[in-house]
Amino acid sequence: MIVRVSNEGQYRLSDDLLNRLNELDNATVAAVAAGDEDAYHAAFEELLQVVRTEGEALGDDDLEASDFILPPADLSFVEAGEEFSGEGLIPEPA
Repeated sequence: MIVRVSNEGQYRLSDDLLNRLNELDNATVAAVAAGDEDAYHAAFEELLQVVRTEGEALGDDDLEASDFILPPADLSFVEAGEEFSGEGLIPEPA
């Protein structure tokens, strides 16, 4: 799967990581819903870390369609309320 981190680039990740990404996405949504800024930052940073360390960065000239688009790493807690709501950014695996 291809995951884009806004303002950063795209990463190719194994489909086996979908459940882990979804868990971290859900944790981020739950933290935002609970108004827990510290938990939000911890969950979102871990989500980005998994993408960056487990994924293979794609070159700028590689223009594959992204399966998921994550907000930029500097997304504020207030802005996160608009991004991480409902079912989150990464849907439950089928």
